[in-house]
Amino acid sequence: MSQSRHVPVMLQRCLDLLAPALEAPGSVVVDCTLGLGGHSEALLTRFPEARLVALDRDPEALRLSGERLAPFGDRATLVHAVYDELPDVLERLRIPRVQGVLFDLGVSSMQLDEAGRGFAYAQDAPLDMRMDQTTGISAAEVLNTYPAGDLVRILFQYGEEKQAKRIVSAIVREREKEPFSNSARLVELIRDALPQAAKRTGGNPAKRTFQALRIEVNGELAVLERAVPAAVEALAVGGRIAVLSYHSLEDRLVKQVFAAGAASTAPPGLPVVPEQYQPRLKLLTRGAELPTEEEVAENRRAAPARLRGAQRIRESIE
Repeated sequence: MSQSRHVPVMLQRCLDLLAPALEAPGSVVVDCTLGLGGHSEALLTRFPEARLVALDRDPEALRLSGERLAPFGDRATLVHAVYDELPDVLERLRIPRVQGVLFDLGVSSMQLDEAGRGFAYAQDAPLDMRMDQTTGISAAEVLNTYPAGDLVRILFQYGEEKQAKRIVSAIVREREKEPFSNSARLVELIRDALPQAAKRTGGNPAKRTFQALRIEVNGELAVLERAVPAAVEALAVGGRIAVLSYHSLEDRLVKQVFAAGAASTAPPGLPVVPEQYQPRLKLLTRGAELPTEEEVAENRRAAPARLRGAQRIRESIE
């Protein structure tokens, strides 16, 4: 499979956000979502003094990006890990603090494009959706075994699917006849379950359900909830973090962590705010930044992206 078709989203903007922290010799940058290595390659190229630590839970992604990043030799350390394991990874590598952290929370192009993984609703494939196929339960197991109430909650919360109840009652009815195994049957069921008006808006009607299943199978929001605060904690003073998210739940979570870090925690009315109450973060983006029209035209997967950045401005004082 060719790596050229994968265009990293908002690449230039991510590099510019992180640049002031990564130009010094000996700086360390963590790419928490290595994927095919597009962002990592750009980081190593643009910041020749920096060392990269890159994480991915997908062994196939590590293999492919390992080939791509081989020319950088020991400047790149690739680790098979989920991004909430960042503190353990840094401890093992004896790296106390890092200068930059990047998260690109999109599903890697490779996972979407590899038919056999079951992420994409455009082609028939086994309903798997695990980013690391060596562990955890598949999307088919979720569909076949979860109680109806849990499925409704997942579709509604993670997929923001207004028709969750209709879709789930169809799923429950169908799985009793025959368990789900492939994506095409699920796509067809969703099309049949939705009222006409719902099919006319927002692209493929299966998109929201597939997103919800993917988030559930990979525990993405729970992982992110642990990972973003851990990444902020790993930053040295002056270090910077950039996070690209692709749906409102992820973006909201990142926004909350950054906002909490950038707020004073002092009780109201103090004439001078003591050090331990002062903000630890400075926000680098006003709200979330969006991709340009040109970028979306070049790479339709960039369309929903939202970028937020922050800088560590002081140590935590416990």
